[in-house]
Amino acid sequence: MRKEFIVLGLIVLIVGVAAYFGSSYYRTSVQKESVVSNGNNNSGGKPKASIETLIRPDSPTLGPADAKVTVVEFLDPECEACAGFSPVVKKILSENEGKMRLVVRYMPFHPSSMKAAHLLEAAGEEGKFWQALELIFRKQSEWGEVHGAPPGAAKPDVDKVFEGFAKELGMNVEKYIAAARENKYTAKVERDRKDGQTLGVRKTPTFFVNGRELARFSEADLRALIAEEMAK
Repeated sequence: MRKEFIVLGLIVLIVGVAAYFGSSYYRTSVQKESVVSNGNNNSGGKPKASIETLIRPDSPTLGPADAKVTVVEFLDPECEACAGFSPVVKKILSENEGKMRLVVRYMPFHPSSMKAAHLLEAAGEEGKFWQALELIFRKQSEWGEVHGAPPGAAKPDVDKVFEGFAKELGMNVEKYIAAARENKYTAKVERDRKDGQTLGVRKTPTFFVNGRELARFSEADLRALIAEEMAK
């Protein structure tokens, strides 16, 4: 009887040891697979995103198509951080002229973002997208939400403000007004929003450098990720 208990105890011990090492091996294997699948984690980069979701044929683009580095920015025209960071993006693009391409995608989060996108798209059809984007950012306080504004503050007539912007840009104002009333570009903006959601975009601006998402938003990190891709 005592021998039977000893044998039974040995069996339980052997099974327990096997289970422990088996689970330990499984955890290690999963961790290794995770490291492989999540490659490119240095310099703030995340795994590469699908190029088909990142760039659409009609996305506003600045820079050569064969540039070594393509930076895709998901932005909201009404986003204060996007406006504030815009000069940095412009400077980096200038410093890497001929070697870097900038692609803009819409990710509307604010109340007047869709209206702003309509002005930008209408301007783009007249070859004035980048001038319109600069103007919208520079005068954002005249039409957009302002953090810290006192409660009950008078809200601007965004339609009238944008009509004024169209005139300032030398656009065909009547054509722009008609496009805005018909919601001509809504489908394009919504497509960009859907692509952004698929890519996990939760805030603006969000940057992708050669398909790698910038993990931490800062000028230093963006420059580092661009430099890393340039060096390849």
